[in-house]
Amino acid sequence: MGTLIQGGKVVSAAGAALADVLIEGETIARVAAGIDAAGHTVVDAAGMLILPGGIDVHTHLDMPFGGTVSADDYEWGTRAAAIGGTTTVIDFALQSMGRPMTEAFKTWRAKAEGKACIDYALHMAVTDLGPNDVWLNDVDRMVAEGISSFKIFMAYPDVLMVNDATIFKLMQRTAKLGALVCVHAENGAAIDVVVQQALAAGKTGPLYHALTRPVLAEAEAVHRVVALSEMAGGARVYIVHVSCEESMREIAAARARGLAVMGETCPQYLVLSIEDDMGRPGFEDAKFVFTPPLRGKKNQAPLWKALRDDVLQVVATDHCPFRFADQKTLGLGNFTKIPNGAPGIENRMQLAYHYGVNAGRMSLERFVEVTAEAPAKIFGMFPKKGIVAAGSDADILIWDPLAQYTITAATQSMHTDYSIYDGFAVAGNARQVYSRGECIVDGGKFIGRVGRGEYLRREVAAQ
Repeated sequence: MGTLIQGGKVVSAAGAALADVLIEGETIARVAAGIDAAGHTVVDAAGMLILPGGIDVHTHLDMPFGGTVSADDYEWGTRAAAIGGTTTVIDFALQSMGRPMTEAFKTWRAKAEGKACIDYALHMAVTDLGPNDVWLNDVDRMVAEGISSFKIFMAYPDVLMVNDATIFKLMQRTAKLGALVCVHAENGAAIDVVVQQALAAGKTGPLYHALTRPVLAEAEAVHRVVALSEMAGGARVYIVHVSCEESMREIAAARARGLAVMGETCPQYLVLSIEDDMGRPGFEDAKFVFTPPLRGKKNQAPLWKALRDDVLQVVATDHCPFRFADQKTLGLGNFTKIPNGAPGIENRMQLAYHYGVNAGRMSLERFVEVTAEAPAKIFGMFPKKGIVAAGSDADILIWDPLAQYTITAATQSMHTDYSIYDGFAVAGNARQVYSRGECIVDGGKFIGRVGRGEYLRREVAAQ
């Protein structure tokens, strides 16, 4: 006996059509009109959209940062992801300075063990190649373990930032392997000077986190990393959390030259702004301290256009939540002490659908592409993930396009005490969520088993 999802509209990046979907075990057996229901459990999806489960390729679960640890561990974070329609995450294993990447891999696998509610994969965040590049060979070892992407930070001096030589050496190795380099692109050294000048002038509030990280610091870093990738023989590069038009233009120029440069943006940069959300009374705007910071509202339309035109390929979250009451307040009187990050894993699909599809900024097919199919292809999981098709994992959303939902901190599943989207009313939400054939969310309630998520080994050079 299988599960037959009947009468919905199946959507992919290539198009949409009325069809039934037959699930047998953990996989999709058939997608076709008029599948015989005999012997199967039937789920009525009339009027619904049948979408591939969302893939969030940028999360920070159980991550040490800023003297504390992100508020969502693998249980809380992946449960919230599932409720919001995301069935796969790629989290960041963070190499400790002076320690091998293999150690970080084991540490993050242990963090997820027995907790992950959905399938997960890992990027390796590289902070140190060691004396004589002793850990450069760990790149090959990580690829053998199914890690096909490596993160570098051009920001956070003396904490996470690596120099250009490290970036270049890493890119030379990944270019040979077909692996991908993910880049946090900001000129950390220049930003640090501006930050120290602001503090010396007594500018210590949360607003100055944003004002000391100008758009040109981001765009310059994107330009530099593109040049390094070209020098390294055309290394594949993916710019994370693109926040401004200036950076987007650098990516567009690189792609126009035929370089393998890709990028993502996040809901916060598409629907929030420095004008509307920073400079709030008291310490409230500490809730909106993340990096890169919120930008001027004028950047929103160009970012939406970049998504529509395939200059940017993915909507991810950079989910790195901290509680306001006892974590964000570590930065009272000094914005540099505010833990950088915000919650968002639960609301990505809702926000992208409402402000993208409903608002006419992108097609339904493009919505599926930027939230599921393109992430699967770029990060080596397609067609196992990212599409509703025979032979793929049965990661499926029964999406109600008319469902009304108001985002509130009081009702969210993320393990934090605020939402940066509090009060946002959206139309469109997951009615049921299937992960490898199992219904794990029904009517907004998680009904799956904690710890059922599996580690995904990813391929290199998927796209």
